[in-house]
Amino acid sequence: MTRVADVVVKVRSKNAGPFWLTIDVFCGDATAFERIVQGLSTDRVAAAFGAAPDVVKRFDIADLHVVKFSMPRPKIQGDILDRDMHGAGWAPLVAEMTLN
Repeated sequence: MTRVADVVVKVRSKNAGPFWLTIDVFCGDATAFERIVQGLSTDRVAAAFGAAPDVVKRFDIADLHVVKFSMPRPKIQGDILDRDMHGAGWAPLVAEMTLN
C-alpha cells in the first residue's frame, strides 16, 4: 500500500488559531496532487482525528499542488489536556495514511 508520505513532498500541521488545526499536504507536482485528491478522502482524515466529517473543511488548491484540511482542535490550545500546543504533531498521522 502506498502511504501519503511516499507520494508528497511534505505534510505539515499547525494551529489555525486557538480553536482550529490545519494540515497542509504539499504534493510538489500535478501528478502527486491528483493522486492525493483521488486517494485521500475527507472522511478518512476525519476518522483518523476523531472528527465528524461535516466539520472538516477541505481545500484542493490545484495551482499550488496543495491539499489542505482544517478542523476544530480536539482541545483548545493551552487547555490543561492539550497535548500539542502548536499543532505540529498531527502531520505524521496523515503522512502515514495509505491511499486508496
